[in-house]
Amino acid sequence: MRDAAPQTIYLKDYTPFGFVVEEVHLTFDLAPSATRVTSRIKFAPNPDANDNSFFLHGEGLTLRWAKIDGETVEPTLTDQGLTCDVPNIPFVWESEVQIDPAGNTALEGLYRSSGMYCTQCEAEGFRKITYYPDRPDVMSTFTVRINGPEPVLLTNGNPVASGQGWAEWHDPWPKPAYLFALVAGDLIAHTGDFTTKSGRKVALNLYVRPGDEHKCAFGMQALKDSMVWDENVYGREYDLDIFNIVAVDDFNMGAMENKGLNVFNSSAVLASPETSTDMNFERIEAIIAHEYFHNWTGNRITCRDWFQLCLKEGLTVYRDSQFTSDMRSASGQADLGRD
Repeated sequence: MRDAAPQTIYLKDYTPFGFVVEEVHLTFDLAPSATRVTSRIKFAPNPDANDNSFFLHGEGLTLRWAKIDGETVEPTLTDQGLTCDVPNIPFVWESEVQIDPAGNTALEGLYRSSGMYCTQCEAEGFRKITYYPDRPDVMSTFTVRINGPEPVLLTNGNPVASGQGWAEWHDPWPKPAYLFALVAGDLIAHTGDFTTKSGRKVALNLYVRPGDEHKCAFGMQALKDSMVWDENVYGREYDLDIFNIVAVDDFNMGAMENKGLNVFNSSAVLASPETSTDMNFERIEAIIAHEYFHNWTGNRITCRDWFQLCLKEGLTVYRDSQFTSDMRSASGQADLGRD
């Protein structure tokens, strides 16, 4: 548990992490109170760093084993993470931890609510999933396998393969850990598609719990309008084969821009003419646009440190305000010209 009075962090004390993370492979064996997360991470010394000490963040984790280049090691554990002697050359770190999603009431990291697994990792939730340098300037590609009985198994990136009780995904774009997401549960997809200006076809899904299917149409159209607008105004095309949104009742934020898998509080994405006001529709449209626009301003171009939070959020708020003005202002509603 963290101290009641956290340590003050100063921008002047920033130093780069001592290692480059070249690629990350994660395997999740889902179980409500005993999920196991196996990681395989390729590290290499960072030539731009002065300090090559090896520290991985980790909170509330039960370490089952750890290896470097296949050899078992015994790291030094603290409440904040672990340290370990590592070679001064590229190496592979492997570990397995056990976590308790059902007992995670903070709704940070991987938690389970109403029968569904969900994550929230901004700003420092990934360290509650596995040992990792949980800081925004450490970026890597992720390949993730999810094993579990849930009918829908989602994470970032593009789907690679799937079968009964498992799914594998790969995100080709380097990202910091705070943009990691995983959702698993009994969900129904409201589907759509979008063709970018360059002719790539993107599959769109808005996942909801059974019974909410009739509240998805407006959100799907708002997503398409956002994608067209970002192409027309900023020249930014979407860069994956699939874009997923999940509506979650128990979510401690309005929405989160995880790469390719946006997670929304249900109130910020679901609407129907019978129960929603004009203000509800405008709010939902703006939030969907905001999280989609983060795909470039925040995800592909991200923060070096959390002192720069205002940059990614400020620029994306500016962009969603422009979008709302073009869509809804009396002086010039946008003619997007595409579905």
